[in-house]
Amino acid sequence: MELIFVHGALVRDGQWWWQPTADLLLERTGIRSRAVALPSCGETTEEELAGGLVADAAALRRELDGVDSAIVVGHSYGGTVIAEAGRHPAIEHLLYISSYLPDVGQAQGMIMSGESDPVSIGDNGDGTLGVVGYDAASFGQRFLQDTDTDTQRLAFERVTTQAVGAFITPTTAAGWQGVDSTYLICGQDHSTSVELQRFHAGRATRSVELPTGHHPFISRPELVVEQLEAMLRSA
Repeated sequence: MELIFVHGALVRDGQWWWQPTADLLLERTGIRSRAVALPSCGETTEEELAGGLVADAAALRRELDGVDSAIVVGHSYGGTVIAEAGRHPAIEHLLYISSYLPDVGQAQGMIMSGESDPVSIGDNGDGTLGVVGYDAASFGQRFLQDTDTDTQRLAFERVTTQAVGAFITPTTAAGWQGVDSTYLICGQDHSTSVELQRFHAGRATRSVELPTGHHPFISRPELVVEQLEAMLRSA
Protein backbone atom coordinates (compact mmCIF):
# COMPACT_ATOMS: atom_id res chain seq x y z
CA MET A 1 0.00 0.00 0.00
CA GLU A 2 1.23 3.47 -0.91
CA LEU A 3 -0.26 6.92 -0.52
CA ILE A 4 -0.47 9.48 -3.30
CA PHE A 5 -1.30 13.10 -2.49
CA VAL A 6 -2.93 15.45 -5.02
CA HIS A 7 -2.54 19.06 -3.94
CA GLY A 8 -4.86 22.00 -4.44
CA ALA A 9 -5.02 24.81 -6.96
CA LEU A 10 -2.61 27.69 -7.52
CA VAL A 11 0.28 26.26 -5.52
CA ARG A 12 3.34 24.16 -6.31
CA ASP A 13 5.57 21.70 -4.45
CA GLY A 14 2.90 19.33 -3.18
CA GLN A 15 5.41 17.33 -1.16
CA TRP A 16 6.19 20.36 1.00
CA TRP A 17 2.51 20.78 1.87
CA TRP A 18 2.08 17.09 2.61
CA GLN A 19 5.40 16.45 4.43
CA PRO A 20 4.25 16.90 8.05
CA THR A 21 1.63 14.22 7.53
CA ALA A 22 3.94 12.06 5.40
CA ASP A 23 6.52 11.93 8.19
CA LEU A 24 3.98 11.02 10.87
CA LEU A 25 2.28 8.46 8.62
CA LEU A 26 5.59 6.73 7.95
CA GLU A 27 6.46 6.71 11.65
CA ARG A 28 3.13 5.20 12.71
CA THR A 29 2.33 2.83 9.84
CA GLY A 30 5.43 2.38 7.69
CA ILE A 31 3.47 3.63 4.66
CA ARG A 32 5.40 5.85 2.30
CA SER A 33 3.70 8.69 0.48
CA ARG A 34 4.41 11.16 -2.27
CA ALA A 35 2.77 14.04 -4.07
CA VAL A 36 1.79 14.20 -7.73
CA ALA A 37 3.51 16.92 -9.75
CA LEU A 38 0.62 18.79 -11.40
CA PRO A 39 1.31 19.97 -14.94
CA SER A 40 -1.28 22.75 -14.75
CA CYS A 41 0.73 24.37 -11.93
CA GLY A 42 3.92 24.32 -14.01
CA GLU A 43 5.42 21.36 -12.15
CA THR A 44 6.31 19.31 -15.23
CA THR A 45 6.80 20.80 -18.70
CA GLU A 46 5.59 23.86 -20.59
CA GLU A 47 3.91 21.58 -23.11
CA GLU A 48 1.91 19.79 -20.41
CA LEU A 49 0.94 22.97 -18.57
CA ALA A 50 -1.61 23.94 -21.22
CA GLY A 51 -3.35 20.59 -20.76
CA GLY A 52 -4.94 21.82 -17.55
CA LEU A 53 -7.21 19.35 -15.79
CA VAL A 54 -6.73 16.66 -18.42
CA ALA A 55 -2.95 16.74 -18.00
CA ASP A 56 -3.27 16.67 -14.22
CA ALA A 57 -5.53 13.61 -14.35
CA ALA A 58 -3.09 11.88 -16.69
CA ALA A 59 -0.26 12.60 -14.22
CA LEU A 60 -2.23 10.96 -11.43
CA ARG A 61 -2.98 7.91 -13.57
CA ARG A 62 0.74 7.54 -14.36
CA GLU A 63 1.51 7.48 -10.64
CA LEU A 64 -1.17 4.86 -10.07
CA ASP A 65 0.10 2.71 -12.93
CA GLY A 66 3.30 2.16 -10.96
CA VAL A 67 1.73 0.78 -7.76
CA ASP A 68 -0.28 -2.30 -6.79
CA SER A 69 -2.56 -0.55 -4.30
CA ALA A 70 -2.92 3.00 -3.07
CA ILE A 71 -4.78 5.47 -0.95
CA VAL A 72 -5.26 8.68 -2.90
CA VAL A 73 -5.68 11.93 -0.97
CA GLY A 74 -7.23 14.90 -2.73
CA HIS A 75 -6.98 18.37 -1.25
CA SER A 76 -9.29 21.08 -2.60
CA TYR A 77 -8.85 21.05 -6.43
CA GLY A 78 -7.16 17.66 -6.04
CA GLY A 79 -10.59 16.08 -5.73
CA THR A 80 -11.51 17.27 -9.21
CA VAL A 81 -8.29 15.70 -10.53
CA ILE A 82 -9.29 12.41 -8.89
CA ALA A 83 -12.71 12.59 -10.55
CA GLU A 84 -11.24 13.20 -14.00
CA ALA A 85 -8.66 10.43 -13.57
CA GLY A 86 -11.54 7.93 -13.44
CA ARG A 87 -11.58 4.52 -11.83
CA HIS A 88 -8.15 2.90 -11.49
CA PRO A 89 -7.65 -0.65 -10.21
CA ALA A 90 -4.86 0.39 -7.85
CA ILE A 91 -7.10 2.70 -5.78
CA GLU A 92 -8.22 1.09 -2.52
CA HIS A 93 -9.44 4.19 -0.72
CA LEU A 94 -9.94 7.91 -1.33
CA LEU A 95 -9.45 10.61 1.29
CA TYR A 96 -10.83 14.06 0.55
CA ILE A 97 -9.76 17.13 2.53
CA SER A 98 -11.88 20.27 2.04
CA SER A 99 -12.31 19.02 -1.50
CA TYR A 100 -14.75 18.23 -4.31
CA LEU A 101 -16.50 15.16 -5.71
CA PRO A 102 -17.87 16.61 -8.96
CA ASP A 103 -20.46 15.12 -11.25
CA VAL A 104 -19.52 14.44 -14.86
CA GLY A 105 -19.68 17.72 -16.77
CA GLN A 106 -18.76 20.00 -13.88
CA ALA A 107 -15.73 22.28 -14.12
CA GLN A 108 -13.74 23.50 -11.13
CA GLY A 109 -14.73 27.11 -11.79
CA MET A 110 -18.39 26.11 -11.90
CA ILE A 111 -18.11 24.42 -8.51
CA MET A 112 -16.45 27.46 -6.94
CA SER A 113 -18.80 30.00 -8.50
CA GLY A 114 -21.45 29.54 -5.83
CA GLU A 115 -19.23 30.57 -2.93
CA SER A 116 -20.41 33.68 -1.06
CA ASP A 117 -16.83 34.78 -0.31
CA PRO A 118 -14.73 33.40 -3.17
CA VAL A 119 -10.95 33.54 -3.29
CA SER A 120 -9.91 36.41 -5.59
CA ILE A 121 -8.44 34.96 -8.79
CA GLY A 122 -7.40 36.97 -11.85
CA ASP A 123 -6.60 36.21 -15.50
CA ASN A 124 -2.94 36.79 -16.31
CA GLY A 125 -3.61 37.06 -20.05
CA ASP A 126 -1.21 34.24 -20.91
CA GLY A 127 -3.45 31.22 -20.45
CA THR A 128 -2.95 31.15 -16.69
CA LEU A 129 -4.78 32.40 -13.61
CA GLY A 130 -3.40 33.55 -10.27
CA VAL A 131 -4.54 34.72 -6.86
CA VAL A 132 -5.01 38.48 -6.59
CA GLY A 133 -4.53 40.86 -3.69
CA TYR A 134 -2.76 38.61 -1.20
CA ASP A 135 0.50 38.98 0.66
CA ALA A 136 2.02 36.45 3.05
CA ALA A 137 0.00 37.74 6.00
CA SER A 138 -3.40 37.89 4.29
CA PHE A 139 -2.81 34.59 2.51
CA GLY A 140 -1.89 33.03 5.83
CA GLN A 141 -5.06 34.28 7.50
CA ARG A 142 -7.20 33.03 4.64
CA PHE A 143 -5.66 29.60 4.17
CA LEU A 144 -3.46 28.73 7.18
CA GLN A 145 -4.73 30.75 10.13
CA ASP A 146 -4.09 27.81 12.46
CA THR A 147 -0.35 27.67 11.69
CA ASP A 148 2.56 29.91 12.69
CA THR A 149 3.78 32.88 10.66
CA ASP A 150 6.91 31.11 9.40
CA THR A 151 4.77 28.32 7.93
CA GLN A 152 2.44 30.90 6.39
CA ARG A 153 5.40 32.66 4.78
CA LEU A 154 6.80 29.42 3.37
CA ALA A 155 3.37 28.51 2.03
CA PHE A 156 2.99 31.87 0.31
CA GLU A 157 6.35 31.35 -1.40
CA ARG A 158 4.78 28.31 -3.07
CA VAL A 159 1.79 30.14 -4.52
CA THR A 160 1.92 29.97 -8.31
CA THR A 161 -0.09 30.53 -11.46
CA GLN A 162 -2.15 27.73 -12.99
CA ALA A 163 -3.46 26.91 -16.45
CA VAL A 164 -6.94 28.22 -17.20
CA GLY A 165 -7.86 24.71 -18.35
CA ALA A 166 -7.71 23.49 -14.77
CA PHE A 167 -10.72 25.67 -13.99
CA ILE A 168 -12.85 25.67 -17.14
CA THR A 169 -12.58 22.07 -18.36
CA PRO A 170 -15.68 20.00 -17.53
CA THR A 171 -14.98 16.60 -16.03
CA THR A 172 -15.58 13.57 -18.24
CA ALA A 173 -15.49 11.01 -15.42
CA ALA A 174 -16.46 10.69 -11.75
CA GLY A 175 -13.62 8.61 -10.34
CA TRP A 176 -15.00 8.85 -6.81
CA GLN A 177 -18.01 6.71 -7.61
CA GLY A 178 -17.90 3.15 -6.35
CA VAL A 179 -14.74 3.66 -4.26
CA ASP A 180 -14.56 3.65 -0.47
CA SER A 181 -13.98 7.22 0.62
CA THR A 182 -13.70 9.46 3.65
CA TYR A 183 -14.23 13.22 3.55
CA LEU A 184 -12.55 15.48 6.12
CA ILE A 185 -14.62 18.64 6.57
CA CYS A 186 -12.44 21.48 7.80
CA GLY A 187 -14.77 23.25 10.20
CA GLN A 188 -12.66 26.42 10.54
CA ASP A 189 -11.82 26.74 6.84
CA HIS A 190 -11.66 30.37 5.65
CA SER A 191 -11.23 29.34 2.02
CA THR A 192 -13.80 26.68 1.09
CA SER A 193 -17.12 27.20 2.84
CA VAL A 194 -18.26 24.55 5.28
CA GLU A 195 -21.58 24.42 3.41
CA LEU A 196 -19.89 23.49 0.13
CA GLN A 197 -17.68 20.97 1.92
CA ARG A 198 -20.71 19.30 3.50
CA PHE A 199 -22.45 19.07 0.15
CA HIS A 200 -19.53 17.19 -1.38
CA ALA A 201 -18.98 15.17 1.81
CA GLY A 202 -22.47 13.81 1.29
CA ARG A 203 -21.17 11.97 -1.78
CA ALA A 204 -18.41 10.21 0.14
CA THR A 205 -18.82 6.94 2.02
CA ARG A 206 -18.35 8.73 5.34
CA SER A 207 -17.31 12.12 6.66
CA VAL A 208 -15.57 13.53 9.72
CA GLU A 209 -15.43 17.17 10.77
CA LEU A 210 -12.10 18.52 12.03
CA PRO A 211 -11.55 21.75 14.03
CA THR A 212 -9.00 23.07 11.51
CA GLY A 213 -8.41 25.48 8.69
CA HIS A 214 -7.91 24.58 5.02
CA HIS A 215 -4.67 22.61 5.51
CA PRO A 216 -4.99 20.16 8.42
CA PHE A 217 -2.18 18.03 6.98
CA ILE A 218 0.08 20.94 7.99
CA SER A 219 -1.62 22.27 11.12
CA ARG A 220 -2.90 18.99 12.65
CA PRO A 221 -1.21 16.06 10.87
CA GLU A 222 -2.13 13.70 13.71
CA LEU A 223 -5.82 14.13 12.92
CA VAL A 224 -5.27 13.25 9.27
CA VAL A 225 -3.14 10.23 10.14
CA GLU A 226 -5.84 9.00 12.54
CA GLN A 227 -8.29 8.87 9.65
CA LEU A 228 -5.78 7.12 7.40
CA GLU A 229 -5.18 4.54 10.12
CA ALA A 230 -8.93 3.97 10.39
CA MET A 231 -9.06 3.36 6.64
CA LEU A 232 -6.29 0.78 6.92
CA ARG A 233 -8.01 -1.02 9.79
CA SER A 234 -11.21 -1.33 7.77
CA ALA A 235 -9.46 -2.74 4.71
